[in-house]
Amino acid sequence: MEEPVPHQLSHSDIQNVLKELPDWKVEKGKLHREYLFENFVQAFGFMTSVALTAESMNHHPEWFNVYHKVVVDLSTHSIGGLSNLDAELARKMEALVQRG
Repeated sequence: MEEPVPHQLSHSDIQNVLKELPDWKVEKGKLHREYLFENFVQAFGFMTSVALTAESMNHHPEWFNVYHKVVVDLSTHSIGGLSNLDAELARKMEALVQRG
């Protein structure tokens, strides 16, 4: 399987991603989102699903979890900014959270 190639997002691209994903914002140069779940098991289940998706993309989130809260920051270290892979992973995370 060929590894996806990151392409840096332009300012316009980032604005389009934020319109598409209104719960996300850019914070400290990273795509940022905080998720709240009913309990720890739901939060951890979400993280497990995301982990499998991220591994399949070979693009891993920077994240933090306490009880029912999951805080996510996405950036592409190899290009020093936001890439198409960050936007794709954010979209996939939103799809996973919608499925519950």
